[in-house]
Amino acid sequence: MIEIKFQGRGGQGVVVASEILARACFGQGKYPQCYSLFGAERRGAPVAAFVRVSDEKIYLKCDIDHPNHLILFDTTLVNEKQISQQMVPGGFLLRNGDNSYNSDALKSHTVGSVDALKIARKNGLEAIVNTAILGAYVRLTEIVSLDTLLKVIRDTVPGAIDQNVAAAQEAYEKLSLHQKM
Repeated sequence: MIEIKFQGRGGQGVVVASEILARACFGQGKYPQCYSLFGAERRGAPVAAFVRVSDEKIYLKCDIDHPNHLILFDTTLVNEKQISQQMVPGGFLLRNGDNSYNSDALKSHTVGSVDALKIARKNGLEAIVNTAILGAYVRLTEIVSLDTLLKVIRDTVPGAIDQNVAAAQEAYEKLSLHQKM
């Protein structure tokens, strides 16, 4: 079973991203479980969403404290020490941000980054980076195929469908891999 944590801020599409990923996993015959945590629903407030994925039915009903994969929509929410303490060693970390990255604290993790905000803005999505993040995540982890992800995006997002598909495809191509085990 793979446990995934999405961390970001309200308005970035964190919860919708977790739902899209769960649907994509289901579309490939896997068993997903998806939930989110947030306080007052306002733009800019911290938001966390979680997805479990398995090849078998999931009966576990507890929080995810130590994810195998961490997706950071906003890197100002946690520092490297916090990341390494919460993630399972050998896990995958995806950062939204520029491609400059160097960390000794995360050497036991596979780390990738993508400038999802730049890609989202280029495609007319403003600060909603969720589909761009997912495109990069799918390439980093190969959890589902890009085709499956794009189909779910087309079937799920309520508007700007072509822009969201383009953002996911571009981020898939522009993923920067910094550390690999």
